[in-house]
Parts: sequence; structure tokens; C-alpha cells
Amino acid sequence: MLAKLFQKVGVKTLDFFEEFGQISQLLWGIITFLPRMIRSRALVLKQMEHIGVDSLPLVMIISIFTGAVSAWQAAYQLKGLAPLSLLGGSTARAVMTELAPVLTGIIIAGRIGASIAAELGTMKVTEQIDALEAMAISPVRYLAMPRFVASVFMMPIIIIIANVIAVFGAYIVSNSSLGVSSEVFFQSVKHYFRMRDFTNGMIKGVFFGGFTSLLGCHIGFRTEGGAEGVGQATIRSFVISAALILILDYVLWMFLF
Repeated sequence: MLAKLFQKVGVKTLDFFEEFGQISQLLWGIITFLPRMIRSRALVLKQMEHIGVDSLPLVMIISIFTGAVSAWQAAYQLKGLAPLSLLGGSTARAVMTELAPVLTGIIIAGRIGASIAAELGTMKVTEQIDALEAMAISPVRYLAMPRFVASVFMMPIIIIIANVIAVFGAYIVSNSSLGVSSEVFFQSVKHYFRMRDFTNGMIKGVFFGGFTSLLGCHIGFRTEGGAEGVGQATIRSFVISAALILILDYVLWMFLF
């Protein structure tokens, strides 16, 4: 029994390092094709529209309620400890450093990472990727590189919009339900605002977007088993991406803050 357990752990460990190597190879392939990004700008712009513009409605809805809930939570925590005049600053810093990057990253992992895995997985099982290779077109250049570049560029922009919407949601709750005037709220935001908090949130977004698209491309390229395999690849892409975002958030927090 114990021998089987060790054998299973050993197999899983070897599978992990094998997959890590495959992801590293894919990343290196994307990097080598970056000089051709200008020539592939149409593909990149199309993916930027899909990843950024098409995601805005969902991001805006989630952001405004995130800010609203953050205001209630901050008011509850400050009660009896500090005046509500600090509500704007505390909420804005929490949104910029943590809530907006992480929640936006998870949204993109669910909407874009899973979409990439499903799209490329379908192309893989229907032999469309094999057809590209037969025509001497690199799937990494044609499929993976535009999605990776678009994710890296658009995630910080989406996070900026999420920051603004979330702070606005916090302001609405603070002003309408908690009795904090507009002047007091925004004066607190201005007083406690640090450019470092803003830029570190953007750095998180770059990493989240890059890893989400990279995993989606890797899982899509390795999909097998027809329609059932595509479904499993889609679920696997979201689960791994969401878990990795939380792990990366902890690691980046230690280095950035």
C-alpha cells in the first residue's frame, strides 16, 4: 500500500516537471516570436478587443459591487477604532493593491483563459493546428503569441477601469448610506493615495494576464479526446489559472510590498 502511494506521488511529481518544461518551452517560443509582433498586429489587435473590450461589461458590474461591499466592510472594521473620514483612503488602497487585480484576474481566467483553452483545444482535436504546421505556419506565432501579448497589454488597462469603478461604488455607499460627504471621502483618497500601490497593482495584472493566457494556450495545444477532452481542458485551464493567480498574488505581495 505504501509502495503504491510513493509510486503515485513519484509519477505525479514527474508529470509536474514534464508539464513545467512544456510550459517553459512554450513561453520561450512566444518570446522568440515577439519581434514579429508588428507584422502580426492584426491578430494582436483582434485579441486585445476580445480580451479587453468584450470583458468590460462583466468587469464593471463586479467592480462596482466590489467597491460597495468594501465600503461596508471597511466601515464595520473602522467602527469604534477610527473615524469614518478614513473610509475613502482605506477602501481605495484595498481596491488598488488587492481586490481589483485579483478579482479581475480571476474574471479573465474564467472568461479568457478557459476560452483560449477551448478554442485551441477544438482546433487541436479537429487537426486544424496540424494543418497550420503542414502549411509551415507556426501555431505559437499565429495562435499563442497574439493571445499572450494581448493579455499582458490589456490586463493593466482593465484593472485601471476596475479601480475607478470600484472606488466609485465605494463612494456611492459611503455617501448615501454611511453619511460620509463627497469632500471627506475624496480628500481621504487623495491623502492616502500612493503611486506605489497603483503601480504594484498594474504589475500584478501583467503577471496574471500573462500566466492565464500562457496556461490557456498550453492546455489547448495539449488537448486530446475529442469533445470530452475539450471540456476537460476548459475546466482545467480555469481551475489552474485561478489557483495560480492566488499563489502569485501572495508571492508578488512579498516582493512588491
